[in-house]
Amino acid sequence: MIKEKSSASFSPLYKQIKDLLLQSLESGEFKAGLMIPSEQELAARFQVSQGTVRKAIDELSTENVLIRRQGKGTFVATHHEPQVRYRFLRLSTDTYHADEKRAQSIVLSCTQQTPTEEQRQLFELKPEQFVICIKRVMHLSNQPTVYEEIYVPEPSFQHLTLELLNTEKLPLYSLFESYFGVQLIRCDEKLRAVKAPLDVARMLNVEEGYPLLSVNRIAYTYGDKAMEIRNGLYLTEHYYYRNSLN
Repeated sequence: MIKEKSSASFSPLYKQIKDLLLQSLESGEFKAGLMIPSEQELAARFQVSQGTVRKAIDELSTENVLIRRQGKGTFVATHHEPQVRYRFLRLSTDTYHADEKRAQSIVLSCTQQTPTEEQRQLFELKPEQFVICIKRVMHLSNQPTVYEEIYVPEPSFQHLTLELLNTEKLPLYSLFESYFGVQLIRCDEKLRAVKAPLDVARMLNVEEGYPLLSVNRIAYTYGDKAMEIRNGLYLTEHYYYRNSLN
């Protein structure tokens, strides 16, 4: 039975249950897209009340790690779910409609590279290991809007190739989940205003020096393990970058 802690490192009981559920997700006990045990079963398993389990599940649902389906149960979120698929795409318009959220990507290259020291440390790579770099242009409303350079650790993404990216017409995170078993659940981002370099300006159909929004992202899977570094340049003439603060 889990007990409340009385030390300075006190963690509410529902937070402890949340951590245990995340451990089950990380270990693969609960698989993406499949239903987890009921609140009653989990309460019996952890020897806590259903209310405590419900609060833990509510928090994971708010974070889009789990998804409740009325009358069916609670499922592990998957990037194939419509409400999850584009949750890390933060560009919106004042006249937002669901269809406008759909993005099309043109992948320019997918190459193996020697990691920088920052990448090596973040991905916990051995000296002989590499990263894979994807360069692409994203189109929104049929207009080039975002240029991205995406880096992932090669040991976790073996056989990620340009052919696979062009053959499988899936959002990138859905492809990561389906082919490599990597589910990205949260991101840290840094934003700043920059001037468009010539090569990116040409790809986005703007003049060199045009103001762009630079978004540097680190994306994590379970266990707070970094699995992606993404450097994006956003054209925001017709879009704004949306965020919610809690």
